[in-house]
Order: sequence, then structure tokens, then C-alpha cells
Amino acid sequence: MSEERTPSRGNGPRKKRNFQRRKVCRFCADKQITIDYKDPRTLRSFISERGKIIPRRISGNCAKHQREITEAIKRARNIALLPIAAGHVMP
Repeated sequence: MSEERTPSRGNGPRKKRNFQRRKVCRFCADKQITIDYKDPRTLRSFISERGKIIPRRISGNCAKHQREITEAIKRARNIALLPIAAGHVMP
């Protein structure tokens, strides 16, 4: 009656996986750089243009330093050194 077809696996073109080199935490690499909530210039590189904190997998920070960055950004926002959202434009 009806033919049963089994789904074919692996017959189509294979996708190549692009492995990128793992990013190195800049704070672990250079011990001179400190994370300080009073230094918004350093913290701005870890905030998107929308005002969101950039995640670890994108920024390349280690877990310890990402926690410190997050805490410093939140403190800087609290005393208005950094914008809270995209609508808040700093001079």
C-alpha cells in the first residue's frame, strides 16, 4: 500500500562549525586594571548602547570579574554616573 520512508540523515550538505578562539578576561590578563564604580569610562565598554550589561560570553570576562563589573555598573547607575536606560542621555 503506502511506502514508509525513513528520514534521511547526513545526506545534505554539512554545516561547518566556526570555532573562535576563546576570549581572555582583560582583568586577569592585566593585573593593573582595576574595576571601580567611580570610573565610568572603563565601565562603558561593558554596557550596550541600549544601556544593558553585556554578558560574559560576549565580553569575555571570567565569572569573578563579571560579577565585579555588574556590581560596579549598578553602583555607578545608582549615583548617576552611568545611564540606567537608552532614553537617559548623559552629557
